[in-house]
Amino acid sequence: MEILVITGPTASGKSALALKEAERLGGEIVSVDSMQLYKGIEIGTAQPTLQERARVPHHLVGIWDFSVRAEVFTFCELAEKAIADIRSRGKIPVVAGGTGFYLKALFGGLDDLPADPELRRELDLLYDSSNGEIELHKRMAELDPAAFERWKSCRRRLIRALEVRLLAGKSIIELQSGKPERCRFSGVKSIFIMPESDVLKERINRRCDIMFASGWLDEAKAAFENGLMSSPTAYQALGYSLIHRHFAGEFDFATLVDKIKTATWQFARRQRTFLRSQLNFLKED
Repeated sequence: MEILVITGPTASGKSALALKEAERLGGEIVSVDSMQLYKGIEIGTAQPTLQERARVPHHLVGIWDFSVRAEVFTFCELAEKAIADIRSRGKIPVVAGGTGFYLKALFGGLDDLPADPELRRELDLLYDSSNGEIELHKRMAELDPAAFERWKSCRRRLIRALEVRLLAGKSIIELQSGKPERCRFSGVKSIFIMPESDVLKERINRRCDIMFASGWLDEAKAAFENGLMSSPTAYQALGYSLIHRHFAGEFDFATLVDKIKTATWQFARRQRTFLRSQLNFLKED
């Protein structure tokens, strides 16, 4: 085994297992979580604590300010460099996280989708804002209903879907339907953590309560003051938009907690489906 991959939906226990395995193997952890890349939202994104980082080196955790846009291409470059560095020192990379699209791109290769920088800049100007998002939803609901339903809660991915639709004349979902046939790296062992639904729900609810008890509201307030909600991609971190609405007086704290627990469970279900359907090639080595 040259690389260990540990994945699963949020709150499944993959981070704890990664820490345990990295200590056992004398390895280092490479995080595959699109929101753990940002500093300032440590509690809400369940980043490893300072004590855990002291036990095992972690890569790609808390490295960016909110102003940096998260892109899969940039992530893959950073992750590949981290893996190469760890292996060059005779250690085993423990690649752990639940951002399935990033895992698929890193180990299976990036989809060869059409892109046009000029068109992308035009679409960003039109739609990469709160007001623009309303018009984006209307356009994509008519032009590509399937992509709209899948990414209507993620503005950046919806803009990318529109770019591909305009350039290729086909839905990004159709173009991405092919699955990688083999892993790009040799010697990969994978562990998929897939708890039963009732177990996962309980873990999500318990972790949510712990996060609030640990100061999540204070962290969110500071993040909003530092520009989180106007960031290119960091604003998508799960729970923060709901906390922002709570601070605006839309609903009380008890309702906030219920909404975040429900949203997290829905997110975990989507993760579980993607990981099971799109990452089978990781189980073959």
